[in-house]
Order: sequence, then structure tokens, then C-alpha cells
Amino acid sequence: MTEVVELARAARVAARQLAVLDRAHKDAALHAMADALADAADDVLTANASDVARARESGTSEALIDRLSLSQARIDSMVVGLRSLASLPDPVGEVVRGWQLANGVHIDQVRVPLGVIGIIYEARPNVTADAAGICLKSGNASLLRGSSSAVNSNRAIVKALRAGLDSAGLPQDSVALVEGGHETTTEMMQARGLIDVLIPRGGAGLINAVVTGSQVPVIETGTGNCHLFVDVAADQQMALGIILNAKTQRPSVCNALETLLVHRGVADEFVPVAVDALTNAGVTLHGDDASRQIDPRITPATADEYDAEYLSLDLAVKVVDNLDAALAHIRDHTTGHSETIITNDAVAQRRFVNEVDAAAVLVNASSRFVDGGEFGFGAEIGISTQKTHARGPMALPEMTSTKYVVTGSGQVRA
Repeated sequence: MTEVVELARAARVAARQLAVLDRAHKDAALHAMADALADAADDVLTANASDVARARESGTSEALIDRLSLSQARIDSMVVGLRSLASLPDPVGEVVRGWQLANGVHIDQVRVPLGVIGIIYEARPNVTADAAGICLKSGNASLLRGSSSAVNSNRAIVKALRAGLDSAGLPQDSVALVEGGHETTTEMMQARGLIDVLIPRGGAGLINAVVTGSQVPVIETGTGNCHLFVDVAADQQMALGIILNAKTQRPSVCNALETLLVHRGVADEFVPVAVDALTNAGVTLHGDDASRQIDPRITPATADEYDAEYLSLDLAVKVVDNLDAALAHIRDHTTGHSETIITNDAVAQRRFVNEVDAAAVLVNASSRFVDGGEFGFGAEIGISTQKTHARGPMALPEMTSTKYVVTGSGQVRA
């Protein structure tokens, strides 16, 4: 029996207990996990420092180093995330809809846990606490397969979380870390009947490998080639502030801006101002001929850069003739994550919202808001760009399924 099978079987036993827990017990466990993680902060930071040092020695990019790195502030945020989950409503048992038939039979569609959730993710050790907490609150056990680059950090975090569970009287196997090489990921993808759903969270290579290779049902998270269109009717000062926030506030995450589209009617005026501000913020711009004719500081964009998720202080730029051209460009290059329009034209807003096919569409706001915490969901498992079951930031309700409860008083079908 492999370690993955052993962990999954133990998780299934734990999941049966979690599925029937009331909210008070789950919330107490979340607070206990938060306490244990706060107490273990020094150990977590020491473990993370060794992961970061190893990553730097191997030549890991700064974007990935940022994702990997923890600080006291980030640990504090993980602790707050666990506590905030305890303050949120329990999705389990919620009646999604209910009705009564003419014969007196009553039907309720009720939220229930998924069971055992396997999460396969890269680099970011804060995902470990977020995912474990969301799974617990929604009545699920979690198998966490982090990347080898964060193994020491994840060990320290999971050790603390399991200690918190134990102090709250819940099975430690409610949260488990899956270690090993690529073979363990393959084993998780083959564990149909032991793992109920897999959620890959990371780069396109990881996501595609899990989606195409898994025998276990998958909820697909997606990469973020996020666009922002500055319309001819945009408040240009507003646009500049939003662009700077969306690109530079944290460039290594999936909801960061990657492509700037500018209406030709304001390009001569707006592009140089945007280049000034972005260049001063350390951003390198890559553009088409039209944008480079306006401002030669923009470097030439290669053909594939409009499909790129830079995850760095790089930004693709393109001048488009009108809203139709912007919509066409987004349609051809979007990954379906988050797309933004800056405009004061109500008709343009409505068309953009109605015609853009993405998990999130923003009007006059930064794509950095597309996040479970910012949406008020507490933490999040990831952002789904698929169109079934869950789309957008995935939090507590998205970690449940439903079942129908049919209650009668002796009725039989004619």
C-alpha cells in the first residue's frame, strides 16, 4: 500500500466525522488551528528561510521567490484567515431550494461536503493554511500536495495545524501533507474512490497535467492573462491608478494585470503618461507598432507575449481602434480569469460586461480585487476559470455538493 493510499484512507475516516460536525465544533477547531499556527510562527519562518535559500541557490525567478516567501505579516494573515473562516456561515446543511409537490411530498436540495479533497499546488505555502481551513469549515478532509520547493515550510505549517486539530478533539488526519516526487501526484490522480475531487493550483503546466491525466474529478483553476481596456470615455487619472495597482501591487499573482489595451482615440495622450508612471514603478512595457510609435520606450512585443502570464514587472501594451477591437483581442487571448474596462460610458460598460467571457469582469476597479478574501469569502482555495460547478474565487460553498432530501408521509408513485 502506498503512502498516498494510506493517507487517503485515513482522510476518508476523518471526513466521515467532519461531515456531521456542527458549526460550533468546526469553528472551535479553526481557532485552535489559528492559535497553533501563531505559536509556531518562529518554526515556520525558519523552515521557510531554508526553502527560500535553496530556491535562490537553484536560480529560481524572483516572481516565484515572492510566492514562496513568508514573513511574520504573511503568517499573521494566514492566522487571521483561519479565524475569519470561523466567523462565516457554515455552508453544510444549507437548503439551496425546497418545494412541495401536489401529493404532499416535500423536497429539499441541501449542501453536503465533497468528502476528501486533494489539492496540488506550487510554491505558495500560505495556500496550505487557507486550503486546510476552508476544507475543514466545509466538512471536508484535505490532502495537501505542495511543491518540493516549499516542503520545509509546508511541513511546519501542517504540523501546527494538526496540533490544533488534536487540541480541539478532532482527528489529525483531517489535514495531511502528501510528500514525495511526481509519482505521488500521479497516485493522487489515480486514487478514484479514495479522493473525491482534485484541485490543481499553479502554472499552466501543472493544471493541464492534472486536468488531462486525472481519473479523479477535477475542479480546474486557471492562469490569469488579465486585460485592462482604457476606453475613449475613461477617466484617465482613475485608469492610471487602477493600472498601477493591478500591475505592481503584487505582480506574481494570477489576478495581476498582464495586458493593457488603449483606445486609439486617447492613445496619443494616455500612453506616454502611463509609460512614465509604469516605468517609474519598475515595469517594462512590451508593445505593438502603434504603441511604440507613440512612445519609443516601449520595447517590441513578440507574437506570443499577448498570450503570456508574465507574473513579473512586465506588461504587454496594444493600441486598439475601438471597443469592438478590444473585445476581439480579449476573446482571442483571454484565459477567462479577470478582465477590466475603464470607462464612464454606460453603453460601453454594459457591452463589456455582457460580451466578455471570464470568471470576473470589472468596471473601473482593479483586478487585484478578484480574490476570496477581498470578496468577503474569508480565504479561498483558488480561482476557477472553468464553467461547471464553481467559477471565480472558490470558498466555502464551492467546496460542497448537494443532495436531495425527499420527505413524505406514506406516498407512493402511481
